[in-house]
Amino acid sequence: MPVTEVIKDEKSFTLTMVAEFAAPPERVWQVYADPRQMEKIWGPPEYPATVVDHELSPGGRVTYFMTSPEGEKYHGFWKVEAVDEPRSFEFEDFFADADFEPAEGMPASRNRYEFVASGRGTTARYVSTYESQEGLQKVLDMGVEEGATEAIAQIDELLLAEPSTAP
Repeated sequence: MPVTEVIKDEKSFTLTMVAEFAAPPERVWQVYADPRQMEKIWGPPEYPATVVDHELSPGGRVTYFMTSPEGEKYHGFWKVEAVDEPRSFEFEDFFADADFEPAEGMPASRNRYEFVASGRGTTARYVSTYESQEGLQKVLDMGVEEGATEAIAQIDELLLAEPSTAP
């Protein structure tokens, strides 16, 4: 299991996950930079993702939906704020309605995904910050920790199946 640490900080309203991958940061970066690869890892296995729009650049948007085993669609989108390829990117993440507008009553988060070369390959650090303790607690109650752990585990499988997409 690639997730090595989970830190829930109720004082700073953050959820931090640390993972290790046996691939260089450039390869892990590709998983998020390529919408078809991102579909394979965004969301837990039983809720596959479909990426609709994908502009991983400052000011860009990434829109997606996940489909439940019963066929229900759960929409979301990112507002990309900063990109430092292949080291990091930052974005706001929103639950959305079917028109990709923010879903009422659902917490948004600011996120920083960071990829650092390590002795084993890459250490990834995923930090999500919510506006309040209530927002953090709501997503924890919805199972975000378990779902994100399962989603991140799929990255290992993808890296083994598709070692590189570089020309």
